[in-house]
Amino acid sequence: MIYLELLLGFLQIGMFAFGGAYGAIPLIRDVVMSYGWLSEDQLTYMIAVSESTPGPIMVNMATYIGSSQGGILGAVIATTAVALPSFIIILIVSTILKNFAENPHFQAVLRGIKPCIIGIIISTGLNMIINNCHSSEGLNYVNILITLILIMFMLLHKRFLKSKASPIHLIIFAAILGIAFG
Repeated sequence: MIYLELLLGFLQIGMFAFGGAYGAIPLIRDVVMSYGWLSEDQLTYMIAVSESTPGPIMVNMATYIGSSQGGILGAVIATTAVALPSFIIILIVSTILKNFAENPHFQAVLRGIKPCIIGIIISTGLNMIINNCHSSEGLNYVNILITLILIMFMLLHKRFLKSKASPIHLIIFAAILGIAFG
């Protein structure tokens, strides 16, 4: 039964997750929570681990969750299920796209999707910040302080170095702050 649940759950994620990994996190969260595969804290840690390891976040998460729920076969099923819809869609789109690439209506649809994806990513980021800074025990002042320091680092980096802070720099800086405030 777990294999069927992994197949259906990750097929759902693979079919309806648009906008890259960050846009898919709310859908992954809903599916994982509805099946009870991970707790909220475990999911947050898994997102962080998946982000810091090579490869797409959705594939990393599918492999981990599949493995933890159904062993090696579960990992294979979950990983295949999350990647298969994208693979099929890309095959279909690449054959059709040649005909519609210059169509103004098609271009308008693509321009309309962009703000939606930006909103999903911002919503996901704010949800993660709120969940990490506030828990059932109350406010976590260390996490609030680390979040504020990271925001200041990003703003100062952009202002004084005239470039955006690299995600790698932010991860390293966050790790150093986490160790310091541990």
